[in-house]
Amino acid sequence: MRTTAFLLMMLATGDVSAQQKPTTGYAPVNGVKMYYEVHGTGAPVVLLHGAFMTITNNWDGWIGELSKTRKVIAIEMQGHGRTADTKRDITYENLADDVAALLKELEIPRADLIGYSMGGTVAMQCAIRHPDKVRKVVVISSVFRRDGMVQEAIDAFPKLTADAFKGSPIEVEYKKLSPTPDDFPKFVKRLLASASSGYDLGADKLKATPAPMFFIHGDADGIRLEHVAEMYRLKGGGAHGDMRARSESRLAILPHTTHVTLMKRMSIIVPMVNDFLDAKHK
Repeated sequence: MRTTAFLLMMLATGDVSAQQKPTTGYAPVNGVKMYYEVHGTGAPVVLLHGAFMTITNNWDGWIGELSKTRKVIAIEMQGHGRTADTKRDITYENLADDVAALLKELEIPRADLIGYSMGGTVAMQCAIRHPDKVRKVVVISSVFRRDGMVQEAIDAFPKLTADAFKGSPIEVEYKKLSPTPDDFPKFVKRLLASASSGYDLGADKLKATPAPMFFIHGDADGIRLEHVAEMYRLKGGGAHGDMRARSESRLAILPHTTHVTLMKRMSIIVPMVNDFLDAKHK
């Protein structure tokens, strides 16, 4: 079976650009010492990285652009980067609760969330479980139910091992940043087990979230287009905007764009994200 596109999805990274020195720290949240960085000033927005990734290899360039007008809080979730793993299961519920606990720890009553891949699913789950903490959500190439991925991606998960990442930037960053650099194979196995489970955030729960959501996808990003349409419709999309009120949620599908190359389209995506976050919300 061809898994090239899927592996590229997992191995994607960019060169890490120099950023203005942020405020950094570790927040005690639900038994996890979560690493975070704060860049810039303004309305708070939390960045949630993809599976296996870190702040450095997920948000290259993005932080610099977003922090021109916002307080950007970039975090590394359980087991990722500088945040050590624990015996606790890595689930979307647990990761979402950690985000909410971090906001409380930083005394931020409410924030916008931007999540890529796994981080987008965490962002949706946080909006479901902690609606009072979330103002708006940007979901980049993510699903709310496991079958939202194309079958090729679903089939590839059980066959992946740590060997697939050997020498990759993802393995290099893990060994460079993790407090347990030799545990990469164990971490990969744990995360793949979590990704292979039959998770479903719940269509009714997603629909009921008050936070407007902006769904951003590529036309070849490994997410079923039917699933993308389902998410957008659940958040009020699909109406004829010239005949009745439009949804406060939004949808963008970038042409000739994959899961990996979406993050390279920052010059297109960031202005759309800023416009969405700046729009007045009822």
